[in-house]
Amino acid sequence: MATLATLGLPMLRSSLPRWKLCASALAAHTRQPSRCHRLSPSDDELYQRTTVTRLERDSPDIMIVDSFSSQGFIINGDRVIGPCVVIPKAILQWNVGSYKDISLESLALFHMIVPKIEILVIGTGDRVERLDPNILKTMRQKGVAVEVQDTANACATFNFLTNERRMTAAALIPPTNANSF
Repeated sequence: MATLATLGLPMLRSSLPRWKLCASALAAHTRQPSRCHRLSPSDDELYQRTTVTRLERDSPDIMIVDSFSSQGFIINGDRVIGPCVVIPKAILQWNVGSYKDISLESLALFHMIVPKIEILVIGTGDRVERLDPNILKTMRQKGVAVEVQDTANACATFNFLTNERRMTAAALIPPTNANSF
């Protein structure tokens, strides 16, 4: 306190408790961490069960994309070369070369099919590409939600939605930089 007075700084009585509070907070902040960390699991953690869920076909009617490469896809064990469409009980060749060829005509099948498709997952190749907003708007107006992703994520999303028994379809373009089957 004498050092503040010698510097000519006025000392207010109301500032003393705040100064002490700040000093104690500073001391608590700079304290060294404890060196005895618990590295092993506690008793409760030892007996907890872990579950793993695999996506598998429950019936032969479910389509699952097993793998993909730059040449095409393996769907339910069948090799499909080039772009393809996967609908609930069929695999079709899709006549597009790249995402630039996707149009209302190339997606017409998805809003005409019965039973009605809820979600269409489009895989555009190596990366996500933007489609014409008018195409997406028209599909939405016809009752089909469209999800545009790169092909790897589109395959995973399609498998997940199919496993959850959603009425989903996939329109997939093989990525150019994928390994072969």
